[in-house]
Amino acid sequence: MRYVLIAFVVIPLVELYLLLWVGSLIGFWPTVAITVVTGVLGGSLAKREGMRVYRQWRAALDEMRAPETGIVEGVLVLLGGALLITPGVLTDITGLLLLVPITRRPIAARVRRAVDARIASGQVQLASFSDDAPFADDAGARVPRRAGDTIETDGSEVE
Repeated sequence: MRYVLIAFVVIPLVELYLLLWVGSLIGFWPTVAITVVTGVLGGSLAKREGMRVYRQWRAALDEMRAPETGIVEGVLVLLGGALLITPGVLTDITGLLLLVPITRRPIAARVRRAVDARIASGQVQLASFSDDAPFADDAGARVPRRAGDTIETDGSEVE
C-alpha cells in the first residue's frame, strides 16, 4: 500500500516541485522545450525498442526459457523511453540512466538475477500460447514444435 502512495502522491508532488524550480532557474519556455524534446525522444525510443523487445520476449517464452540479458536491457531501454515521455525531472533523469549502457548494464544484471531466482523458486512460471509453443509427445514429454511438424486432429464439417 505504501508503494501506491509513493507512486501516485509523493512522486508527482516532487516532480511538480522540481519542474517549478527548474522553470524559475531557466525560464518557462526553455523548461517547456526540454519537456517536449524529452517526450519526443522517449516516444521514438519506446516505439523502436518496444517492438524489438516484444519479438525477443515472445521467442524466449515460446522456447520456455528465461529471457536473455539483452532482452532485459531492451526492456530497461523501453522503460527509460516511457519515463522520458512522462513530464518531470526525476522521471527524465531515471529514463536517461536507463538509456546509458554504463548504468543500464548493472541494473539489467540485477534484474536478470532476480528473475532467474524467482523462476528457480517457482514464484514465476512461464507459459506460451502461440502456435509454435512446445507440445507433448506420445510419452507425455514436452517437445518443442518445429516448422513443418504435423499435428493430427479429428474434425467435422460445420455448415
